Amino acid sequence: MSTVGELNLFLGLQIKQTKNGIFISQAKNCKKLLKRFGMENAKQMATPMSTACYLDKDKVGPSVDIKKYRGMIRSLLYFSASRPDIMFSFIMCARYQANPKESHLSAIKRIMR
Repeated sequence: MSTVGELNLFLGLQIKQTKNGIFISQAKNCKKLLKRFGMENAKQMATPMSTACYLDKDKVGPSVDIKKYRGMIRSLLYFSASRPDIMFSFIMCARYQANPKESHLSAIKRIMR
């Protein structure tokens, strides 16, 4: 058995080991995700969802591309493994995959920012 060295990357997670502990991030994947959906220069948000935000079926709002919306949901599903703080907001948006509206898309974009 041989020592390969310090673990730096595991299943897309960047791992940094220091004296203070082990830190896990997905910064590289996150940048790729933002670039894929054209949000590289989007303004950062402090919270994944506004406290005043109320998502419902929104029967009158304009519809959005279902494939794009589902792609965003799939991407966030992968990130939720290392980011439990976005889990609630992500699940709220995932409910509306069958008929997403503009309000749902803006909520997903806020989570990504």
